Amino acid sequence: MKNKMGIGKKQKQRVNGALRYIVLVVLSLFIVVPVLWMISTAFKPEAQTYSPTPIWIPDPVSFESFKKFWGLYNFGKMTMNSLATCLGAVVLCVAFSCLAGYGITRFKFKGNKQFMGFLLITQMFPSVMLVVPFYAVLTTYRLTNSLLGLVIVYAATNIAFSTWMMVSYFKTIPVELDEAARVDGASNFRIFWKIILPLTVPGIAAVAIFVLINGWNEYMFSSVLISKDSLKTLTVGIVALNTQNQVHWNDMMAASSVSCLPLIVLFLCFQKYFIAGMTGGAVKN
Repeated sequence: MKNKMGIGKKQKQRVNGALRYIVLVVLSLFIVVPVLWMISTAFKPEAQTYSPTPIWIPDPVSFESFKKFWGLYNFGKMTMNSLATCLGAVVLCVAFSCLAGYGITRFKFKGNKQFMGFLLITQMFPSVMLVVPFYAVLTTYRLTNSLLGLVIVYAATNIAFSTWMMVSYFKTIPVELDEAARVDGASNFRIFWKIILPLTVPGIAAVAIFVLINGWNEYMFSSVLISKDSLKTLTVGIVALNTQNQVHWNDMMAASSVSCLPLIVLFLCFQKYFIAGMTGGAVKN
């Protein structure tokens, strides 16, 4: 009797496992199929993109859209603009979130909880509400049509969540390390810079990847705050291919494919640190 119950339980577990895999495969297809279609369209001649029947394998394979990416559309300059603004925002967010995270977790001061609550509240407002205030502030300081202004906007919109991530990660580092270094005569900044900060590399990597992805994919602020063609970012250039008279699907898909590559390579190289940083502080000792 027990053997039958054991066999029935194992079969039930196998069925449940198979159902989970089927659900995961179906959900994965919703992500993988559009990506494959994007790559396929990027290599199609323009005539095949308007074919009434779906063509998955281009015949012949065309690299014309990729040549236009670097030549006709000048996306190379736009890529450098996106890279400059994203890296600038990453530096600001990492620097300030690390300092804020260390100060909040190591020092007691009035308004500690209120400060964290304020940061959380800032994430509840939709980005579209911030366009006009950002534009007004940047106009006052003559930072519209400036990559520096865009860096400040990207940093401002990501600093709150970055601080929350770093606070969670700093909480996983024992305070006893600070106390031991302080007994040896180390100053607070030396403790932060030499001892604690090197231990937060996974958290810093998670913040950097998070800010970089958000900045690289951002469109609304860059389209409103930047009007000079020489300063436009990659997302603005890709959307510009969707004109009123015609949509250049193959050129748009080629540009989208190229723009995805840096993020994919970055995530594959640093996914270990990203996952460790995102889950830091999830389990309390």
